[in-house]
Amino acid sequence: MSFTGKYELQSQENFEPFMRAIGLPEDQIQKGKDLKSISEIVQDGKNFSMTVTTGSKVIKNQFTIGEESEIELMNGEKVKVVVQMEGNNKLVAQAKGMNSVTELNGDTITYTMTVGDVTLKRVSKRI
Repeated sequence: MSFTGKYELQSQENFEPFMRAIGLPEDQIQKGKDLKSISEIVQDGKNFSMTVTTGSKVIKNQFTIGEESEIELMNGEKVKVVVQMEGNNKLVAQAKGMNSVTELNGDTITYTMTVGDVTLKRVSKRI
């Protein structure tokens, strides 16, 4: 199953508490909470390119499954991470105390990120 495609955010849970937990300033949280986010993913074998556009903010990350890569987090911080694939539809990573799971089911992608006891869940549909 290929992740390649463009996905639009449909719903999210715990956005504000999660953004506070990763240290985003309150004004940015308030500006970002109602913005629709578009994720564009290109998968070429084990190589991934992900571009997430939220309002005027664009985050681009590239990584290869099983290899250390530097990625930019939602708060702008850059961290080293090794992304693993479970089965053929789940990407799993851990960085700076954050667990991230990206799961593809048909035309729906679910991002689940956890810091401490706060979990952000975002559901996007292919467009």
